[in-house]
Amino acid sequence: MLNKTEIRIGGSGGQGIVLAAQILGKAAILDGKNVLQTQAYGAEARGSLAKSEVIISDGKIGFPAVRKPDILVAMSQEALDKLLKDLKENGILIIDSTNVNTTAETSAKVHKIPITETAKKQFGEAIYANMIMLGSFAKITELVTVHSMEKTIEENVSPRTVENNVAAFRKGLQLGATLKD
Repeated sequence: MLNKTEIRIGGSGGQGIVLAAQILGKAAILDGKNVLQTQAYGAEARGSLAKSEVIISDGKIGFPAVRKPDILVAMSQEALDKLLKDLKENGILIIDSTNVNTTAETSAKVHKIPITETAKKQFGEAIYANMIMLGSFAKITELVTVHSMEKTIEENVSPRTVENNVAAFRKGLQLGATLKD
C-alpha cells in the first residue's frame, strides 16, 4: 500500500504559514515524493486565520484537498479551535504552546512546543517561528529529510536571512527531539 500523509498547518496571517507549507512540499519533492500544496487565508490576511495544506504521497494524489488531516499544526488558538475537528483519530497534533492556551479533548498524539517563545528568545523575532515549527515537524514526523528541508529553506528565503532561518530550523529539530518517544 502506498504511503500518503495529509497535513494541515494553521495559524494567523503573518506567521509564515504559507511559506512553511511551501518549503515542506518542496522538500518532500526533493525526497522523491509526490506533493500537493494549497493555502487559504482571510481577506484581512495579517492576523486572521491562515491555513495551508500539504499532501505528501509515494504515489499519485487522486483528490486535491485535505479532508481529514493525519497531522495538524496549530500556531494559534483560533487555528486549533477551528481546525481540530477534522484531525484524524489518533493523528498527530503539534501545538505552539506560546499562542495556544487551551486544548480540547483529542485522541491525537499531542506535542506542545513553545515555538514562538523560542523564536523570540533565540533570534529576537517571532518571524522565525515557522522555521522552528518546521524543524520540530521534521523531527517528530520524519516525513522529510533534514538535508532536503535545509536545502529548500536556503533556496526559498531571503539571502540575508538564510543563516537565521536554517539555525531556527535546527533549533526546532532539537525541540522535536526532546518530544520523540
